[in-house]
Amino acid sequence: MSEIALGGSVSWKEEVLLHDASKTVVERSQKFGSAPGLDSPERTVIEESWSFEVPGAGKKVTWTTGFSRPPEASCLMLMQLNFLNGVPYIATSPAGTLAYNHWGRPNPPYVFFKHDGKGWQRIALAEFPAPFVESNVVVGGRPNPAKLSGVILSITQVKEANRPLDTYLRQIVRQPITHGDGVWISPVMVYDGKGSWTSPGGFKAPAPFKPATVN
Repeated sequence: MSEIALGGSVSWKEEVLLHDASKTVVERSQKFGSAPGLDSPERTVIEESWSFEVPGAGKKVTWTTGFSRPPEASCLMLMQLNFLNGVPYIATSPAGTLAYNHWGRPNPPYVFFKHDGKGWQRIALAEFPAPFVESNVVVGGRPNPAKLSGVILSITQVKEANRPLDTYLRQIVRQPITHGDGVWISPVMVYDGKGSWTSPGGFKAPAPFKPATVN
């Protein structure tokens, strides 16, 4: 606990059930910043990384995301890792309103990537393989990360951790979401290039659906 109390980091492993019923293991690590206040001992997660081997390739790939204000950080929650013909794919979801606006307000609220052998490239929903459905890592942060240090979470434990989540975070939805409470109903926010985000139509401005774009 002293390492986390000073900022520090912690790491553990998670078993990942792949779309073809095979499994792999991913090593997950978190780096921590300062506590938000004297009355809150929990350190904020400022960065997460996942490292894993590509089946049959004998090479390791890493995905890293930060959680400071965008655009300084990507602010994406990993939902799924999978492979097709030796190519790694991941599905993520923006963590909060600013991240959702930063990534172009995609609906359904996902950002997808595949690894081209050199780095991660963003792809459209239509390019994310249809057999990739279920979230297979623990989505989002969890309290008391020190308790996870050095452990291996089983596939069963990963599924149980995700069980309370909304459906769209437990499995990939391939149609725009038009109901419920989520980032898709948040106000449109625009970055001013100087470190601030503003809502041109006011805080309660409607959030019209705009198709996701790939840069």
